[in-house]
Amino acid sequence: MKLSGRRARPIERPFRPEGSLIYARLSDPILVKRAKDGDARALATLCERHAPRVERLAAHILRDPEDARDAAQESLAKLCVRSKQFRAESQFSTWLHRLVVNTCRDVANRRRARECAPLDEDERAAAEADPAREADLAELRSELARSLAELAPAQAQVVVLKDALGLSFEEISAASGMPVGTAKCYAHRGRKKLRDELEDVA
Repeated sequence: MKLSGRRARPIERPFRPEGSLIYARLSDPILVKRAKDGDARALATLCERHAPRVERLAAHILRDPEDARDAAQESLAKLCVRSKQFRAESQFSTWLHRLVVNTCRDVANRRRARECAPLDEDERAAAEADPAREADLAELRSELARSLAELAPAQAQVVVLKDALGLSFEEISAASGMPVGTAKCYAHRGRKKLRDELEDVA
């Protein structure tokens, strides 16, 4: 029996059309990959999925609701711009957590700068203002800013994140990349130096 020389034709299966993808069911790594490739829907899905977590974290770090809203919106905007910087060396949620913590720190720093900038703010008389006490507080704030600037940058960062923003050492570790033990050591050394520097002023 002679076999036919014709080759069997492969069964052609049409590619699944793009519109049939259910983006909400895709994992974060797949969404990130598609977003890096320019898929706007994948990026929008990432933002929508993580927006509640971003808002909760910002509200936990920043006590002022308006600052927290600003930080959350800014974090999501940074997510859209910086998603291509994610290298998959850690989980996406860890990378995003660090981005939100850093954004909250920036928002808090801008707020403090706005509050300290006007010279007349320290000159306003409260109902029971003590001019001598107000002058002492202004001097203390000035000395504190000077002493912070003289700390090693890593120590100053930990002190601000811990004592000014109220972050836990675990959150500081996630934001800065340093081990928890190192953050605790920096906080101890930084606080001690600040106490020594401010002892005569306080």
